Amino acid sequence: MFSENRLYDKGNFASLIAVSKNSNNILESPAFEDIVRLNEKILNISVDKRGLGFSQVCAKANGKCFSNIILELIGSNETGITYPEHNHGSGLVFLGSALGGVVTDANSTIQRAQAVKLYYYLNSQESAAQASKLWLREFKALLSHEMDRNHTDVSYYTSKSKQEEIDSHTIDGFPLFLITYACAISFSVISCLRSDHVRNKMWVAVFGVLTSGLAVVSSFGLLLYIGVPFVITVANSPFLILGIGLNNMFIMVSDWQHSHVNDPVPKRMGHTYKEAVMSITITALTDVPKFFIGVMSDFPSVQSFCLYTATSIIFCYIYTITFFGAFLALNGRREASNRHWLTCMTVPSEKSVNQTEMYNICCVGGSYDELTGAEKKQPASNFFKDYYGPCLMKPWVKGVVAFVYLAYLATSVFGCFHIQQGIELYDLAADDSHVTRFNIKDRQYFYDYGPSVMVIVKGKLAYWDKDKRSQLQACIEDFKELHFIDRDIYTSWLDSYMSYGQEKHLNLDDKDIFLSNLPPFFDLYPFFKQDVNQAGDAIHASRFFIQTVNITKASEEIKMLKILKSTVGRCQAASLLVYNHEFIYFDQYDVVVKSTIKNVGVIMAVMLVVSLLLIPNPICSLLVTCSIGSVTVGVNGFMALWDVSLDSISMIVFTVCIGFTVDFSAHVSYAFVSSKEPRPEDKAVDALSSLGYPIIQGALSTVLGVSVLSMSEFHTFRTFFKIFFLVMFIGMVHGLVFMPVFLTASTCSSDKDEKHEEDLKSSKL
Repeated sequence: MFSENRLYDKGNFASLIAVSKNSNNILESPAFEDIVRLNEKILNISVDKRGLGFSQVCAKANGKCFSNIILELIGSNETGITYPEHNHGSGLVFLGSALGGVVTDANSTIQRAQAVKLYYYLNSQESAAQASKLWLREFKALLSHEMDRNHTDVSYYTSKSKQEEIDSHTIDGFPLFLITYACAISFSVISCLRSDHVRNKMWVAVFGVLTSGLAVVSSFGLLLYIGVPFVITVANSPFLILGIGLNNMFIMVSDWQHSHVNDPVPKRMGHTYKEAVMSITITALTDVPKFFIGVMSDFPSVQSFCLYTATSIIFCYIYTITFFGAFLALNGRREASNRHWLTCMTVPSEKSVNQTEMYNICCVGGSYDELTGAEKKQPASNFFKDYYGPCLMKPWVKGVVAFVYLAYLATSVFGCFHIQQGIELYDLAADDSHVTRFNIKDRQYFYDYGPSVMVIVKGKLAYWDKDKRSQLQACIEDFKELHFIDRDIYTSWLDSYMSYGQEKHLNLDDKDIFLSNLPPFFDLYPFFKQDVNQAGDAIHASRFFIQTVNITKASEEIKMLKILKSTVGRCQAASLLVYNHEFIYFDQYDVVVKSTIKNVGVIMAVMLVVSLLLIPNPICSLLVTCSIGSVTVGVNGFMALWDVSLDSISMIVFTVCIGFTVDFSAHVSYAFVSSKEPRPEDKAVDALSSLGYPIIQGALSTVLGVSVLSMSEFHTFRTFFKIFFLVMFIGMVHGLVFMPVFLTASTCSSDKDEKHEEDLKSSKL
């Protein structure tokens, strides 16, 4: 007794939407003839050596396959077909889900329609699973060649389509991952190239990227080996690990360059680790707890993602201070021996007049800044020290920065109040896939009537009690009064039973009569038997059906579900529940906002604690935490302005990426506090001189790497790029512009620094 509306899941099916070309009436020839011929081909699909056809694998009711009633109505030349319900046979049939773009006259008689949707439901029993799977495969093969017909445009969808799209997500993500690493390696190598053939850091950059790759391979291999499920969201994790690994590499290279070149390699390594590892540790100690806390999320996909990412960050940290550090030491030994970066042959440090010009260009290196004893600074580092830093510290520039920050904050808050919730189903598939085309047409032509909703009465109820029955009917009337419910399209076993009782002159207010007459009623209306859970002399549960209308977009689906739940809560007659298998998509939206707020709150709390422990100044630690909150608001606001909705996908990406903001702010704050300069302005310039260029390198290399995702045909990857770009760009602006200004405006200089400044003034005097 198959019933489409009574399914608890999407079922096992194939579906197609046929749209008339040139806006002709699809219910008339020749467009309708196209549909009839295509339907015949579908019904004649045979699978297996036994030649099983649709009639052997279909879902059946009363011994007959579930059929598309609209084809019967038009094929029998029945006239005066009304919409959305039509009297056919012994009852009403609902046509709202079968016809789209319908135009009716004053009597609700159909004049014309633009689209027809057909369903082919299959047997869901395990014994027919293999045959059904083969039939769906043949259906897909047939429709792939029949999509563009003479008079109709056909799109198709099956119950297996979503899983197929998820699989293609994974396949599509792998080449993007390779391109990303190629871009990251290229940018890292270029940014680490030096004109000096001894001080060249090209191989250091290559091994820095390799460190991130090893971390991903190790963590994924470990978790897959112990059986942690791999979901599509995990495919985004390598991009994040790449960003963390590159940032760590650039900081370590920067601190290595600040050490004295004539010092032994162990001493230079000690200097590098002393300066760099604390910043790297701050990043790891904030990111790892954040992701492990994310394992407690309400979404299993988030749980898997956080577990994979947290494990990858641990491996990335270990490999950075061991594997990458070891190569940095080996590279240091090469530099100490004044060997060429490519050939490893010893080369002179000064140009010789006895050698050719080409030799002097390609085979000379090893120079350094004799004043400081360190490697010569790159032009970008000198820019931050000599130009950008001093300019940023001017009072009028600080005023401009403060004004820009207020404007940024106002724009962000404005965007936060206009952010949209929800995701369209076609956004889960590739842009040119059959799933996307089907769902777009479904939303375009069949939005008039949304899902049929079960109203389930949980627990025992005395349906024969007139007062109880009236109270329950009042609750059902509350549903019918909702603006998105069609009060005339309603299925109720109880109403039909009461009408049956009146025809039979039964006193259904009597318990025994009520219960004893249910079996003959169910024999007459067998589908209603599925709506009543009767055992003995009690009815333990039952259900009714209401029809939603005018649901045009995902945000309206969210509102619909919230209002339905609110209406359920107001019913005092019984404990109710509303359900449709599509609610699995709608229901998550209510959790998304709560989860996002909870996750961001936890992230900020963790980062505040870690910052207080590792940054020796409470005000600077507080500023780092406030910076994270500021970036959070900014990313949320600009997400809305960039047409990114808040859904389960963007929530995952946003929650994860927001942790990157600590890198820039924490690094600058730690360098500011650690600076030996006496004045706050000098500390800020010193911090920018040390970290300005590495921050630019890390941000640009990461953004350049993930920029390939913007070219993906999947909405998921494009959303990842947009949010990641916003986080990296806004975080970088906070680290290089806002944080230095706010740090100098706060009381971050210690008493010791003030005393040192007084002593310095006395010495000069």
